[in-house]
Amino acid sequence: MQRTVFFISDSTGITAETIGNSILAQFEGMQFDRHRLPFIDTPEKAEAAALRIKTRYAQTGIRPIVINTMADRSLCEIVATSGALMLDVFAPFIGPLEEELGAKRSGAVNRSHGLIDYERYEARINATNYALAHDDGVDVDYSQAELILIGVSRSGKTPTCLYMALHYGVRAANYPLTDEDLEQLELPARLRPYRDRLFGLTIDPERLAQIREQRRPGSRYATVAQCRWELEQADRLMRRAGIPSLNTTHVSIEEIASKILDRFGIERTLF
Repeated sequence: MQRTVFFISDSTGITAETIGNSILAQFEGMQFDRHRLPFIDTPEKAEAAALRIKTRYAQTGIRPIVINTMADRSLCEIVATSGALMLDVFAPFIGPLEEELGAKRSGAVNRSHGLIDYERYEARINATNYALAHDDGVDVDYSQAELILIGVSRSGKTPTCLYMALHYGVRAANYPLTDEDLEQLELPARLRPYRDRLFGLTIDPERLAQIREQRRPGSRYATVAQCRWELEQADRLMRRAGIPSLNTTHVSIEEIASKILDRFGIERTLF
């Protein structure tokens, strides 16, 4: 049986969707038809959302589930007229916090992901620009890098750098190990001054071949044999140089980033 789930928020919906999906992941074998409804911040939008949910209820005959992070209780009540199961992400925390802090919730909308701290936002944008400029060894001035990811082509370096930059404001560069680097089994000269900032990413050869096949179908670059050779050489190089590494085959970008930041002792929050 497939259940319809709506993630509803008065802002971007990122919090509702992230927490909601984490909860839904606990129910293995269940199928969910997911819908995100962001910026439900007026009675008119709430009524439209309620109508959409009610329509889905009528079409399927199965009660939809709403995972909600709307701060305005009146908007929640409007959506609740849809007959859906309403799960308020904030509800378990607001009461105890009001009691502990001696203050009432403000009910202000668009606070979680709003542009509130301009300095931190600018740091994230600058870090993202840095990651783009130092992608795949395009710019080799690593003096401002907080960390440098190394590995063979398509092992996950670029998306990981961009994720850490955009979400945490971390200046991360990446360097793709070339055939010359792998044949010599020596750390490239340009990286040696920054050895303490290096972290390696690796991946299973079969998975790497699949990724490369999508990029360059039928090429030697995408063969399992070539992938296996590159990965084995990269592993030897990193072990010889004493560089920590992580296999990314079955690890999400979020987890990869978290493990890297923990390894370097970089403590940043999302907001």
